[in-house]
Amino acid sequence: MDFQISHSLPGRVRIRYERHLLSLRQAMLVQMLVGMQEGILSASVNTVSGSILIEYKDIPLEEVLSYIKALNGKYLNDENLLSSVTVPAVQESLFGTLLSMTVGHFAKKLLPFPIRKLLSLWTIVPRVKNGIKILLAGKPFCAETLDATAISLSFLTGDIDTASSINFLLDIGEELEDYTKRKSYDNLTQSLLITDETVDIIQDGEEKKISSQLLKAGDIVIVRAGSVVPADGTVSDGTGMVNQASMTGESLPVQKEKGDSVFASTILEEGELKIKVKACGGETKVSKIANMIDRSNSLKAESQKKAERVADSLIKYNFLIAGLAYFVTRNFTKAASTLLVDYSCAMKLSAPICVLSAMRDCARNGILAKGGKFLEDFAQADTIVFDKTGTLTESNPVVKEVLVFGNRDENEVLKLAACLEEHFPHSLARAVVNEASKRNLNHKEEHTKVEYILAHGIASSLDGKKLRIGSAHFIFEDEKIPLPKEAEECIKANTDCSQLYFAIDGELAAIILIEDPIRKESAEVIQKLKSSGFKNIIMITGDNKNTAKKVAEKTGVTEFLAEALPDTKLSRIEKLKSEGHKVVMVGDGINDSPALSAATVGIAMGNSSSIASETADIILPDDGLDSLPVLRKISRNLISRINGNNSAIVGINSALIAGGLAGAITPQAAALLHNSSTVAISLKSMGSLE
Repeated sequence: MDFQISHSLPGRVRIRYERHLLSLRQAMLVQMLVGMQEGILSASVNTVSGSILIEYKDIPLEEVLSYIKALNGKYLNDENLLSSVTVPAVQESLFGTLLSMTVGHFAKKLLPFPIRKLLSLWTIVPRVKNGIKILLAGKPFCAETLDATAISLSFLTGDIDTASSINFLLDIGEELEDYTKRKSYDNLTQSLLITDETVDIIQDGEEKKISSQLLKAGDIVIVRAGSVVPADGTVSDGTGMVNQASMTGESLPVQKEKGDSVFASTILEEGELKIKVKACGGETKVSKIANMIDRSNSLKAESQKKAERVADSLIKYNFLIAGLAYFVTRNFTKAASTLLVDYSCAMKLSAPICVLSAMRDCARNGILAKGGKFLEDFAQADTIVFDKTGTLTESNPVVKEVLVFGNRDENEVLKLAACLEEHFPHSLARAVVNEASKRNLNHKEEHTKVEYILAHGIASSLDGKKLRIGSAHFIFEDEKIPLPKEAEECIKANTDCSQLYFAIDGELAAIILIEDPIRKESAEVIQKLKSSGFKNIIMITGDNKNTAKKVAEKTGVTEFLAEALPDTKLSRIEKLKSEGHKVVMVGDGINDSPALSAATVGIAMGNSSSIASETADIILPDDGLDSLPVLRKISRNLISRINGNNSAIVGINSALIAGGLAGAITPQAAALLHNSSTVAISLKSMGSLE
């Protein structure tokens, strides 16, 4: 890397580099790589002035400079390294940039005419060359050829000042548009990403401060109250209250203790945590969200693509109107005015900014959308299909009731059952163990070795008595336990629950009824979805019909399909699509993945399986069913804003063209008003869609 020393003091050196040779991301990579080297205390890059300030200790200046010299294209163009750095918000002042452009433009007017003419030619040539290049590439009708034609006409007719002024105003407009687009993206990413800061880590048994960009997997970070969690990881020690609003949209802090996961950009409000780093830099969950948003530009909403197609199709009419204007009036000024006003710039700028704004609002609510296309499809969908377990109901089953027989004590029976079930990790076993824990029933391991019969139950013994717990088939058929008449009636009355049967020494001791509690927000969410225009709200589950019917009645779904296998879900989705419906599928398990993939829009719950999350087009926050109405509102407002912007763009620019034809607007004024309206509409597009 080429540089020169600006000034040097013992332990401190400032060097300068050519700003145009390094992108902002490359400059930040230089800062990170130099800061990692042995003996370097700190490295700070100023991308505005093109300088790097380095503080060092116990190494010679020549070694410091060798670190800079070693940074060639091999490192500075490495995509993996570049993706690992955090790019700060735009550092250059918009006001300063526009002021320097304005001063430069008007200063040229003080020069003698021959020099002014040469300078004007020098400034307009790049724009004209670009127009010719695009024309030769087979794209005669675009904004660049319009601008090049207008400037060339003005210059060739001797109106140098007009050509120079038009070029200046176009430069101003492009700078404003570029700033608006960068600002929109920066607002989104910076609302998610933490900036470079110093963090405390434990290294060789001692606490040490380093840059957050130097963290690596396996490091132990100390985070204290009021600090931002710098990386994804697991709490290794301590207890604290973490505000996860930036990730999940939760307004209240969540308690975190040993073994819990934490995420970068969340804030520790109370306590102190030691966190073992799992992922940092570009690998954190929040960085992946920002990168996905960046990549999502390729997944444009259809209304966005339509706006771009319409904009491109209208440009040929600018040329036609300009030709007719000159043919009728023989006035180059009127012809040039119509060429400087087009619909393309504003439509192509405002639509992606609208999409970025929608994705920003989704991210603020903990929703991850993988592209604007899916937001639009969700806005237009008329059918939504839900999985039951883990989606409309809680993912962890709970004990509803313990029905005991033979005058036995309910708590004693539950304690024995939990003593057996704690050895096995399936969901029904966890429900039994959790219920015993909730009742403060401590169960000592006094039984003999337990034997697990796959898909049937558990066998053991205590004080010479045989203990059996499991399915009806295991208890009544395999173990030949008699079924009391009163138990038979209980079974028939509770077909909407899963049932565990517990036998002691050959007698049925209890039936443990286990249910998937319906999420408290399910009914309200479904009602809101109906109000938002969903005509068909369907639940598909593998559970029995009685359970499915109960959940359907309590939640308000319009239709349900019970005892369904994964391929049944898939077939139903495909059938609905073949009937002309736009179908949304919401699920959380591996068995939902085929249906998520087949749906118009697949939506996964935040705590879903990895394959479901990968397959889905949109991911909700953990337990975020109530974010669906928010997503519907954002996506619908997105389409309304794009369409509203397009109407305003056509109206404003048509008025400017009419003004130019009437001679009421000069080419300079046309360029200024056109660019100003473009920026104004783009700034409006950055507003919230919630």
